[in-house]
Amino acid sequence: MPTPADKTMFEIYREADYGRQFRVVFFTDLDEHNKEAEINRAMAGEHVYDGFLVDRRKDEGKKKLAEIIARLNKGEAVTPDQIERELTAIEAMPTS
Repeated sequence: MPTPADKTMFEIYREADYGRQFRVVFFTDLDEHNKEAEINRAMAGEHVYDGFLVDRRKDEGKKKLAEIIARLNKGEAVTPDQIERELTAIEAMPTS
């Protein structure tokens, strides 16, 4: 079982501003330069899904998340259950 240090925490959210675009933030990849702004942006938005990517498959997970975000921004109705099923195949884990 991976330890917390072996995982990357992320959240998919929808922006609160006029554009209402879907985005993903990788909390454990943030540095001091962008940490506060990115967290504030995510907190102001509408929560969609959050979880962890196992670091040994992080690149694959980020690619899958980018695909999901693109689908959401094109108007496809992707449910949290669908997101979880797609990410489970690459060893991502929901936070709950």
